[in-house]
Amino acid sequence: MALQSPFFNKREDTPPQRGAAPGATGSTGSTSYAATAAPVAPAANTAATAASAAKEGESKLTVGPNIKLKGVEITDCDTLVVEGSVEATMDSRVIQISERGAFKGSAEIDIAEIHGVFDGNLTVRQKLTIFSTGKVTGQVRYGKIVIEEGGQLSGDIEAGISASRAAGTSAAGLRVANGA
Repeated sequence: MALQSPFFNKREDTPPQRGAAPGATGSTGSTSYAATAAPVAPAANTAATAASAAKEGESKLTVGPNIKLKGVEITDCDTLVVEGSVEATMDSRVIQISERGAFKGSAEIDIAEIHGVFDGNLTVRQKLTIFSTGKVTGQVRYGKIVIEEGGQLSGDIEAGISASRAAGTSAAGLRVANGA
């Protein structure tokens, strides 16, 4: 007792749609559906790729050239790439400052790669690399350091700080502040 919709009857009678193979009729509508389904597949692959990158926990913030980011606290960022100007406080894993980039403020970082300018309080738990075009000024604490010829470092500098020592120093500071 099921009746067929007039829509389906018309579909079989219609001429081949654009993009259909020569000699194909409207009844082989799968050709046109395949054409519309094809663009969806790359989008699904892109979504899968983005999901896998998110699963790896990689979060990256890039402040592009001619961009000024001021008065913020940057958290939960694995890598900060500074190509413009940033005035902020941050605790991150990696900071990369390009030749034209500038960071002013306070940063606690595992790895710092400075091609541009850093001004402020910088604590690098692992390795600080200042390239030939880099300039770091302020209060600087680091585990290991590499300075290329031409790179500049000035201010209150303390060498040999490690992640465990940095944690111990802040804990000791708390004990003194509490009168213990």
